Amino acid sequence: MVEQSDRAPLLDWEETPAAELGPAAPQDKVPEPSPASCRALGSTAPGTGWSTSPGGPAAGAAAVRGEADSEVGAVHRGPCWDALSPVRESPTYPDWESGIAVKNQRAPNWEEKDQIVAVFVVTFDTRSGNIVEWCLPRDINLDGVEFKSMASGSHRVASDFIYFRKGSYFGLACFANMPVESELERGARMKSVGILSPSYTLLYRYMHFLENQVRHQLEVPGHYSQLEAFYEDKKGVLPMGNGATTSLQPGPWVPTVNRCMHPEMKITHPAGCMSQFIKFFGEQIMILWKFALLRKRILIFSPPPVGVVCYRVYCCCCLANVSLPGVGLSVPEFRPFFYINVADIEALETELSYVACTTEKIFEEKKDLYDVYVDNQNVKTHNENLQPLLRINSADRDKYRKLSEQRQMLLYSLEVDGDCSSSEEDLFILFFMELNNRIFQTLWEVSGSQDKTLTEEHVRGMGLDPQGDRSFLIDLLEVYGIDVMLVIDNPCCP
Repeated sequence: MVEQSDRAPLLDWEETPAAELGPAAPQDKVPEPSPASCRALGSTAPGTGWSTSPGGPAAGAAAVRGEADSEVGAVHRGPCWDALSPVRESPTYPDWESGIAVKNQRAPNWEEKDQIVAVFVVTFDTRSGNIVEWCLPRDINLDGVEFKSMASGSHRVASDFIYFRKGSYFGLACFANMPVESELERGARMKSVGILSPSYTLLYRYMHFLENQVRHQLEVPGHYSQLEAFYEDKKGVLPMGNGATTSLQPGPWVPTVNRCMHPEMKITHPAGCMSQFIKFFGEQIMILWKFALLRKRILIFSPPPVGVVCYRVYCCCCLANVSLPGVGLSVPEFRPFFYINVADIEALETELSYVACTTEKIFEEKKDLYDVYVDNQNVKTHNENLQPLLRINSADRDKYRKLSEQRQMLLYSLEVDGDCSSSEEDLFILFFMELNNRIFQTLWEVSGSQDKTLTEEHVRGMGLDPQGDRSFLIDLLEVYGIDVMLVIDNPCCP
């Protein structure tokens, strides 16, 4: 049975700071912490390969903080990554307490800047369909945004929110559907109010504002003064060289191919997107993790509302985080596309690796556009070589059990001690990041050894099943170009 979105309804009209937002989280065996008493969920997630701001951590070598830090991982800082690099000897599983503690000591001394390059209102016209009703700046090219910001099938829901990509920009739009006594509008008025930015990491700050504005546009159509003031306050003027500036074209710092990690990726869900992701997919998270690490094209289908599905895209991206410098330089970028529709088919044809979601069932038939198709909770692939990865083995169950245990320990600690310095998102990201780091650290050490032999002991030390993960390992070595010799017997072959 598919879980329904528990997103909060449209809130009051005044804009509320992000730290004050957040309804109560769903109940579990261990009481969930209340976001009202903690910092906003989703505030410190490492990124997935897109440069997000002109600012960033200062370039420099790895910071060595003495013997205490060397036991849990040195904090590395550089022009394109800033994360933990575990160097523990033979760790069994990531230690969420020590990992998060070190993470919280970092306190980066930079802040990502607001860069809103466009604000717009989309409406559904009974004669013309979806149209851009109003926008700033007036001459910006918003072709296609009318379909990205109002998902197919949205007429069935009262409200929704949508993350999407348009060229080099990312967008967030809030949709609402209000009944009206109008034959011309066929009894319903539907609008979306959205923004575009070079980065999706700070779009969540404006969720409440956009929810208020779409309700305002439904009740008082044609009044844009608040949106105009918002754009004038938040607009980003991007450098173009020769002293010229524009807010229409990407500058040199706008999303570029960056195969390291973001210093921070900020995105939020009222009830904790990581918690919902874990509950929704269960053990199948381990299947998605393998496909993400292999940089496959992952497409998630779900009927509206699409907002919660956009967060599944984000969570899938987090599964592939690696903080070891140099990892992934030769593999395709793992890009979040968020919501897509048929207008994106041409763009997807050239993508080698991505994660996206859609409400349009027609994509299932276009198998050349994806490697992995996720229909709600059903993960499948048409690629015969990837079929073995759909089977959950004993090592997968063990990793998921450890993740669940650590999550329960964290929730208990939050409930009993009232410590809000850590979150489920921290735990989730550190768990998979350290798991990935351990795998690649082991493979690098073996590839640098004299005989380059990867044994069953090595594989178990990485948290993998020597037999059940054999095909995964073979694909991983091929994708990342790691030169080791796999000497694990395959009981299925003579």
